[in-house]
Amino acid sequence: MSSHSTPLAQSNSPSADIPNIDIGKAYDQHYIDAEIHYEQLEKLADFFGRNMPVHHHDRFYQIHVILNGTVRVHLDETSYTVDGPMFFLTPPTIPHAFVTDNDATGHVITARQQLVWELMGEMGPTRWGNNGIMNNPLCVALSPDCDATAKRMLYMLSLMADENDHNSMEHSLALKALLQLVLIDITRLSDQTQKKQKIRKEDVRIFHRFNELIEAHFHEHLSLARYSAMISVTEARLNEICRRLAGLPSKRLIIERLMQEARRLLTYSSAPITEISYQLGFKDPAYFARFFRRNAGITASQYREGKN
Repeated sequence: MSSHSTPLAQSNSPSADIPNIDIGKAYDQHYIDAEIHYEQLEKLADFFGRNMPVHHHDRFYQIHVILNGTVRVHLDETSYTVDGPMFFLTPPTIPHAFVTDNDATGHVITARQQLVWELMGEMGPTRWGNNGIMNNPLCVALSPDCDATAKRMLYMLSLMADENDHNSMEHSLALKALLQLVLIDITRLSDQTQKKQKIRKEDVRIFHRFNELIEAHFHEHLSLARYSAMISVTEARLNEICRRLAGLPSKRLIIERLMQEARRLLTYSSAPITEISYQLGFKDPAYFARFFRRNAGITASQYREGKN
């Protein structure tokens, strides 16, 4: 996709101008009537692009699991920047947008709303009903090395990937059973996250505003002091909020956005690297060259050659 995801508006009732994507119709018509659709993240990214603008999935839940790389996610009115492994869950009514690193891999599961309700029905409406877990978006970092639930969930997803190569009644039953186990682990991880993270709404608002400003001004190379002044917070508080909500310092979020745009232009534009450096707001192409190599580990020319 050519445009970056933008801040989202209202929850629980997508406006008419937010597109609905039906995976079965838009991507793989073999699954047009399927209750569960599994695909590797990288295959969907090859089709839709790494930069998915705001959309929703009417009557479908979707689970994105990022195994490696960084993802910038906008879920309803909240923004996150998280390194894999992580997952984010989107209910049918929730508008969302996201950008993943070019080399990020993972799993994407799309499941019919009715099936999810049936699989988790025994947990009751307070957990999975109108005001339960599956009515709200989730974004959770995973720590499989120290969290047994996260480790098991990732294993179940690998089994779903293996099962996806089969085509039989047993295949359908196996996918449903594995999906139910994944959903149970999502419930447990959600509980853990809520207990560990008591995030104030004001901090979320500040973080979201910072991401909006980065998107609008990253090519201007504004200082952190300028960003902080625009939000009316101190640099120290902004940095603390970014570290807590995204796991990255505020300056790194700006650098990552510049690098994302640099990689995109080097991959999809035929413009000379000198011209790209000017497009990104660098007054000196030599400085851009040093900036890119320092953050990518290779030169811009090497990166472009590797993508061709």
